[in-house]
Amino acid sequence: MFILKRQDVEISSIQHPKRDQKVPILSYQGQNFRLIQVFNAGQEEEARSFWRDLTDNQGKACVLLEEPERYSIWGKVRLDQLGIEVPAQEGGAMSAVFTQACLLMLQAMYIDIEDLMGTKQAASFERDLTGIFQQWRFPQTDSPTAVKQLLTVNPLNSLQTPTWQESLLNVLLQELHRLGKAYFGKSAFVGRILDALQDLPQGERTRFLEWLNHSPTGKLWS
Repeated sequence: MFILKRQDVEISSIQHPKRDQKVPILSYQGQNFRLIQVFNAGQEEEARSFWRDLTDNQGKACVLLEEPERYSIWGKVRLDQLGIEVPAQEGGAMSAVFTQACLLMLQAMYIDIEDLMGTKQAASFERDLTGIFQQWRFPQTDSPTAVKQLLTVNPLNSLQTPTWQESLLNVLLQELHRLGKAYFGKSAFVGRILDALQDLPQGERTRFLEWLNHSPTGKLWS
């Protein structure tokens, strides 16, 4: 439908009518679109192929947003129908365990940075992460206390763990890998971060890894 640049569109967020979360909304020429999928800067072909499949083969009205650091796919939505769920492959809600798995990886990187580089670098990582949460309007991350809780409280034991949509989980994993490269350079960090998934029950770990391997960010973490 449209291939657009960041300066062509307005991105805001609105409150989900059924959940305690805000939803990123892209607006273009009076039309609104919700985030479906995010690809990193090296996945232009994958992003274009996914966008063409949605538009040409499935007849969906979608925007491919091109930015220097990423590509993102947005599907047209009527704001009064926002409460109607969409399938997971179209950016809909995922099982809570997928968010828990991503938070285990997030916490593993935070702990590694603090242990290996000290508290100043850990605080810098926390600020970087807060910026990502704000940019993409992650639900339940709108205060320093909320971010600190996500970094320090075991998500498997917390009643406050959010359930994020698949599109946001892909954003988080992509940005987490980017931060890993920024903080650890060429040193191997992927294996150490994935080791944190050992805390998950085996069946749930297998299910998450199968999803991760088939996701746009799977190659980054393989």
